[in-house]
Amino acid sequence: RGLGSSAGRPREDSWLKSLFVRKVDPRKDAHSNLLAKRETSSLYKLQIHNVKPECLDAYNKLCQEVLPKIHEEKHYPCALVGTWNTWYGEQDQAVHLWRYEGGYPALNEVMSKLRQNKEFTEFRKERGNMLLSRKNQLLLEFSFWNEPVPREGPNIYELRSYQLRPGTMIEWGNYWARAIRFRQDNNEAVGGFFSQIGQLYMVHHLWAYKDLQTREDIRNAAWHKPGWDELVYYTVPLIQEMESRIMIPLKISPLQ
Repeated sequence: RGLGSSAGRPREDSWLKSLFVRKVDPRKDAHSNLLAKRETSSLYKLQIHNVKPECLDAYNKLCQEVLPKIHEEKHYPCALVGTWNTWYGEQDQAVHLWRYEGGYPALNEVMSKLRQNKEFTEFRKERGNMLLSRKNQLLLEFSFWNEPVPREGPNIYELRSYQLRPGTMIEWGNYWARAIRFRQDNNEAVGGFFSQIGQLYMVHHLWAYKDLQTREDIRNAAWHKPGWDELVYYTVPLIQEMESRIMIPLKISPLQ
């Protein structure tokens, strides 16, 4: 009897586990290959700097003197997509978005060349004295989002950042491939990105609006379009945290 009970227990445990263990179909490819634009190999870097409050003006002036030189120098395979100060959200904050044409090799080339650039070395040293903290992420752009290209202003920008539950990036991409169609009427969609290095399972949506009231009107109008509410309903459970920054572009920003 004891032997029979003992022999049956592993089968019983296995059966019980089968009720609670989710069956996952094996993927044939990384989600970065499934979700990113195939026609380009661009890599993006998002930099977020928390600046000492008394240094923000000096920080902006310094960036406006140095960053365009990197952006315009053909020697560097990179471009400044946009640069902003946070208006609503965390205060005294600078946000920079760079594009590296050619992916990781281009990033490595730029970083190597900048280390040999004495002006940039001095810039980083002076900038460092103005900062409380800084962080960055390397990003790819979603295949179904708009290409972030320069635009005329004046505009305000909203960077909506989502920390997703691990394992849900494909679901997010599937839903937003349909959802983005609801947000194209007013040309407010600037770019959509997901993280590769840094804080993982992060998604960033970048929007442009004439002003805060226009933002409110456009967002409210989306709820009157059939299907938008359903897509929001299914994407919200995928999110662990979310943050919204309203940002003002600096004079040197290609996104105005």
